[in-house]
Amino acid sequence: MATRTLDAHLGRNVDIDVCTGCQAFWFDRSESVQLSPASTLKLFTLIGEAFSERRGTVAAVLKCPRCRSHLLDTHDMQRNTPFKYWRCPHEHGRFITFFAFLREKDFVRPLSAQQVDELRRNIQTVNCSNCGAPIDLVRGSSCGHCGSPLSMLDLKQAEDVVAQLRRASEPRSVDPSLPLELARARREVEAAFAGTGTATEWWSDASTFGLVEVGLTAVARLLRKSTS
Repeated sequence: MATRTLDAHLGRNVDIDVCTGCQAFWFDRSESVQLSPASTLKLFTLIGEAFSERRGTVAAVLKCPRCRSHLLDTHDMQRNTPFKYWRCPHEHGRFITFFAFLREKDFVRPLSAQQVDELRRNIQTVNCSNCGAPIDLVRGSSCGHCGSPLSMLDLKQAEDVVAQLRRASEPRSVDPSLPLELARARREVEAAFAGTGTATEWWSDASTFGLVEVGLTAVARLLRKSTS
């Protein structure tokens, strides 16, 4: 795993470990909740740019990089959104997939029944955004391999985090056009699921890469542009 140094609250720094091959983070203790809004956006951008580097799924047995103990499969809830991770029994930290991290930060939400129907009308299969396995939309609306429900990026949450960043007096400025660009991207996705407009290319990308990944790619590109 590669180490990334990010800003935390109260002027501190945190070092986190990233594996783009298995699409996951390792956080020591409570590093995840210490991240500043700017650092959360940095990880958001990293995820959006790294999804194409996936080389496999998470191993069945995981060990703590600090003490080599077997990590414990753990389920948690954040603002009514369930997510899972693997934690060290000796509290050295936790291992969490990119997808679960996005769920923890409220960046991902499950599709409604109406959106699932619209998805089926346009494509037959879609890759799971958590493990990468194909989901046969004729047979169901969740991944048969890892059990994750069909989900999409919540662009409204992305807008809210950008607004929070702008209010937080972060040292790096945010492009004032970014909220408008995010709002435009959200309207385009909503139009696709409403069956209006021309979204052929969007559906093709969603089928090939995954629903969350398509949204992430667009937003990561906007975030990279706004902070460059």
